[in-house]
Amino acid sequence: MMRRWSSALLFLPLTLGLASCQPEPLQSAGDIAPQPNEIATIPDDPDPALWVLKDEDTTIYLFGTVHILKPGLTWFDEAVKDAFDASDELVIEMIEPDPAEMMKIVNDLAIDKTGVSLRDKLKPEDRTKYEAAMTSLNIPVNAFDPLDPWFASVSMSLVPLMQGGYDTNSGVEDALNSHAKARNMKIVGLETPRQQLGFFDNLPEDVQIRFLNFNVDSIGEMADGMENMVAHWANANISALAELMNAGLEEKILYETLLSNRNANWAVWVDERMKQPGTVFLAVGAGHLAGDDSLQEMLKKRDLIVKRIKY
Repeated sequence: MMRRWSSALLFLPLTLGLASCQPEPLQSAGDIAPQPNEIATIPDDPDPALWVLKDEDTTIYLFGTVHILKPGLTWFDEAVKDAFDASDELVIEMIEPDPAEMMKIVNDLAIDKTGVSLRDKLKPEDRTKYEAAMTSLNIPVNAFDPLDPWFASVSMSLVPLMQGGYDTNSGVEDALNSHAKARNMKIVGLETPRQQLGFFDNLPEDVQIRFLNFNVDSIGEMADGMENMVAHWANANISALAELMNAGLEEKILYETLLSNRNANWAVWVDERMKQPGTVFLAVGAGHLAGDDSLQEMLKKRDLIVKRIKY
């Protein structure tokens, strides 16, 4: 069975926008051997899931996003476009800072302050696997030595995707931001960039290392794993997305940090926003809108009932 390595990519869009902050070797080309796992089919006409929450004077659409896609996938049409066009406010997980500010945040949070090399923090057998994975990606084995384990893990995760044709500038948020700016829509971020990086940076180091080791073990399956995620998203297969999410966040601290606690916080925001008139298009990672601790379930606890829009 394919390992559910990539669930974090459904939760933190900022980590996928960090390619511009990586060392040059991250852009190296290389071939990943195809895996024999069965891959779900991405339809020619993707119809991702869409929900709505409304009262007499407020409407909030909920749309699950994928933060990195291959160019050319058409999803901004039909009910999704209609809902967006009807909205006067776009709400996303965070508003991307300018490159200089992003670099400052990365230097503050992602660079190790102990003086101990990343590879020196790994057990001998884990270090051997890590160095082999780096070599397979055509990245110098010492490239991430100054980094915290979580940042090295995220950086490594991006490489096979980019080699497989995924583009960090082709995510759903990029398109929504572009359309919103063209209309001079109000754009709101639920979290700050520093908050988003902080979710990982505040994890205990042993958890960060396990996260890194997991990605090292899964390096050859990442491209196929992402194809499955995109296919389930494009087919509005919410139950499959929930399965991927739960399997990839088995550690309680990861599950709570990346998913359930954030959904609970966002439910408070939505509850407060419902007290103001207007129409909002709220777009967050698709994993937040699937499973037992989804944003919809958190809203239900606050007596706010979200309905699926069929199209």
